[in-house]
Amino acid sequence: MNQETVNNIKDYLIYLKETGINELPISLTSHNNMGERPFAPANETKPKTLNDVRKLIGDCKRCRLHQKRKNIVFGSGNEEAELVFVGEAPGEDEDTEGMPFVGRAGQLLTKIIEAMSLKREDVYIANIIKCRPPDNRNPLEDEIKACEPFLKEQLRIIKPKIICTLGAFAAQTLLKTKDSISSLRGRFYLYDSIKVMPTFHPAYLLRNPADKKYTWDDVQKIMAEYKKG
Repeated sequence: MNQETVNNIKDYLIYLKETGINELPISLTSHNNMGERPFAPANETKPKTLNDVRKLIGDCKRCRLHQKRKNIVFGSGNEEAELVFVGEAPGEDEDTEGMPFVGRAGQLLTKIIEAMSLKREDVYIANIIKCRPPDNRNPLEDEIKACEPFLKEQLRIIKPKIICTLGAFAAQTLLKTKDSISSLRGRFYLYDSIKVMPTFHPAYLLRNPADKKYTWDDVQKIMAEYKKG
């Protein structure tokens, strides 16, 4: 390995550290088994737009989820949104349409957004995982690690004022905790100086409608913070 290659690797690792990536699973090392890298090397331009990040994802094969997916579900909404909703992973409807939160849970999320006097096009919606886990199972740790860097880039580019995480996996991933969603919800945390409000996932609320009142409490706190100058 010549010195130029060594220097490029060092620059690349510094770049990853600056973007908040402190560890890399095997699947994300420089040329993983699928021949893909998570981001451009240091001597290339960092992604400046969400479209740049989507291009970097490409026809992603960084984890096993590519084997059965129909579509990569990147995210949708306002690239300059002050409020971003982050969920867990696409479901069957999302996998089919290639858009986040379009099934029954998505319809409930839309109602929540509208109850905040906002529209879906005012906010941005994404997931921790961009591909549907088979049978909607929980995402595995290595799958989260393979996909999380792209969510970090999305959030870095959008620079939202508030992130509302939906469900345990989204909150635990961004906040680096194993605490339950019941213990996390209801108060703000910080993610790279961005305020984060964890709340229940809309799919959970469909199964447990009595808990909608807790999410409404969380949403009201978001609204109060959102309206601040």
